[in-house]
Amino acid sequence: MSQAVLMRPDTEFIGRLVASGGGDLKKCYQCATCSVACELAPDDAPFPRKQMVEAQWGLKDSLMADPALWLCHNCGKCTERCPRGARPGDVLAALRREAIRWFAFPRFMGSLAANPKALPLLFLLPALIFTAVLLWAPVGPAPFEFASRFPAVVLEPLFFAVSGFALLAFGIGLVRFTRQLGQSGAGGSVARGLPSTMAEIATHKRFTLCREPAARLGHLLTFWGFVGLALVGTVTGIGTMAGVVHSPLPLLGALKLFANTCAVVALAGATILLVRRTADPARRAASTYFDWFFVWTLAGVLFTGIVSELLRLAHTNAMYTVYFVHLVLVFGLLAYAPYSKFAHLAYRTVALARSGQSNARI
Repeated sequence: MSQAVLMRPDTEFIGRLVASGGGDLKKCYQCATCSVACELAPDDAPFPRKQMVEAQWGLKDSLMADPALWLCHNCGKCTERCPRGARPGDVLAALRREAIRWFAFPRFMGSLAANPKALPLLFLLPALIFTAVLLWAPVGPAPFEFASRFPAVVLEPLFFAVSGFALLAFGIGLVRFTRQLGQSGAGGSVARGLPSTMAEIATHKRFTLCREPAARLGHLLTFWGFVGLALVGTVTGIGTMAGVVHSPLPLLGALKLFANTCAVVALAGATILLVRRTADPARRAASTYFDWFFVWTLAGVLFTGIVSELLRLAHTNAMYTVYFVHLVLVFGLLAYAPYSKFAHLAYRTVALARSGQSNARI
């Protein structure tokens, strides 16, 4: 004899999904076309059909503990083939946004970063910080050097503190996510699945299953360019504080050449992603503030960084203005990374490792 199951729909959760891009989820009538169309869905646990019905019912706890949310790469094929126009790809994207907000530390930052009305406030803080540095830090004697207005002795500890906060926020968010996965009994050991997952992320192989070469190229260039810049920034920062590295770096030095190459590579990747999102009317219409925030901030960081360096080489005082904007954007990129689309990388890594899907069908 079957047992009765008490369903407790979270209507507020449904409302947030609708407001953040999942507005058509109620049109789904469970035909399973989306699961059949998806090249990434494993045979033993296909998605997004199950996630669509759970979203309709507002079963937040089940969905937040579901690694399948992060196995989707949002290629859009399920949305294109849905006979009801329920847009399952957009619903899963809205669910990922909700998961980032739900696991965020501190939680209010997840809501704040997801609110477009809070955008001026998010960048007001770093603008005030760097204005204070500009006004009160001693002006160095060297002309046309960024350190003469923005001393490294101030910037390096500041950015290490911001990066430390972001890593702490990521760590707590991932612990919350992993615990919820464990409570639901989803998947196996993260540690056991991590090596193959890291290899898969390094090559972005799953995009080949989606038949999205432009998306794969854009994400690969952005990913590896960003990794290279993060490495250079860490090495330079530690070296500066230890007194063994001095700015500006030699233009033809290995570290500078590597940094400039990484910046160009990452900017090319971000440009591909932006063009791809804006050129496709359907993708552009489905894009939300959450989608645009990270990629535009990253593109802004790369563009202002390159332009400020060119202006420094041209010996024009405009370099300081552009560099100020660059610093504000870098602060925003790092501080708000755990609450932006950048967090996809962290949560997807854990989900792939936990579900054992990193090598599935590849």
